[in-house]
Amino acid sequence: MDILNNIWTAISTPNELLIKILSVPLLLFIEAPLTFSLISNFFDIKFSKKQSIIYIFSTGTMAIIASYFLSWPFNIILNYGLAFIILFFIMKLNFVKSLIATLFPSIIFNLLGSLLANPYFEILNITYEQAYTIVIYRIPFAILTYLMVLVISLILKYRKVTINILENFDVKNKSFITFNFLFGFLNIFLQGILSAKYINILPVEFTFFNFLCLLIYFAFSFFSLTKIMSLVKTKEKLESAEEYNKTLHILHDSVRGFKHDFDNIVTTIGGYIKTNDIKGLEKYYSQLEDDCQRVNNLYILNPDIINNPGIYNLLTTKYAEADAKDIKVNITFLLDLNNLNMKIYQFARILGILLDNAIDAASECDKKVLNIVFRNDSKNNRNIILVENTYKNKDINLETIFNKGYSEKEDHTGLGLWEIKQILKKNNNVNLHTSKNNEYFSQQLEIYY
Repeated sequence: MDILNNIWTAISTPNELLIKILSVPLLLFIEAPLTFSLISNFFDIKFSKKQSIIYIFSTGTMAIIASYFLSWPFNIILNYGLAFIILFFIMKLNFVKSLIATLFPSIIFNLLGSLLANPYFEILNITYEQAYTIVIYRIPFAILTYLMVLVISLILKYRKVTINILENFDVKNKSFITFNFLFGFLNIFLQGILSAKYINILPVEFTFFNFLCLLIYFAFSFFSLTKIMSLVKTKEKLESAEEYNKTLHILHDSVRGFKHDFDNIVTTIGGYIKTNDIKGLEKYYSQLEDDCQRVNNLYILNPDIINNPGIYNLLTTKYAEADAKDIKVNITFLLDLNNLNMKIYQFARILGILLDNAIDAASECDKKVLNIVFRNDSKNNRNIILVENTYKNKDINLETIFNKGYSEKEDHTGLGLWEIKQILKKNNNVNLHTSKNNEYFSQQLEIYY
């Protein structure tokens, strides 16, 4: 009987030590997984099992340590700082995503806490101090909050309520998104402090109205964000359409030229055959094949085939640059860019640098050739992008070229391949193999999945 009385006394009277002990499983096995679930569902990101375990265990453990050894607000600052570091460096999210993913779960937890606190205290006729220092009040309130967070997480998952902060947002839009979430978090933070101080004298109606105002604010923020995303995508599509129109005009002119010269082409071939001039016919066919390949490249430069607006624009631009320098470009595209297991922003940077270097090198040769191949190697679970070009300097050192500042041209910074090396360090599933022979300098990018 004494044991039961002692247990009842422990859970029905203020007991800070017991609260801290019970917070360990709550933080590590409930709150941290719920936070991770909110992030993955809201951003629609599929993290690996290893990444999931690292995030949940690290943030949960740090929250426990901070609650034991640090006072407010230093424990909060430490928790947010660690969460941001893990999201940015381990989960490989960009800066804006990492920041929003750090703040978003906190906003959800605080919004729900703001909504539930006053009615909960009113029904049980308890004060703020009793609710947070007595186990029989603190634990049910925490569990109720967790259940509501779980419901929201499931809604995000099954109703596909997601947000995708595009990598190619300009600085203005990124700044708008960042400051919007920072302002919202600051607002929630201040509301939490005020609620904790005046919760016992604030009426339930006021608390509900305050929650409603915050909810409307975030609803409008989310709506504005989706509009910005829509505008960015529309802008990309318009740019792709503009590039595709240019390609279609060139293709149309080329086809018209072939149609106009078709009789002459056939007559010329007949002349070589009648005179049995096989060498002349081979030379003529080789020149004709070059024009046919150009038309084939223009057909491949199609947004339906190259199914990413950014990469499509990049390829059409680089093709135009190479064509202007009389470089023969051969393109093979057998890849679905939607299944590329790499951030498209990083991929575009690497591809752009490789193409720039290849165009510069090929333009200096007597035989100007650039081969670009996109293909899927399902046998080895990888995507392969091959960029090879004719080159002049046969003594080029394949290791030195990746050093910072190395360049064979005076007006170049020599940072291109060095930047690629930095990107590769951030991606464990991406390799770049550099090779050369007497004719071609080759760069093969391999993206494993």
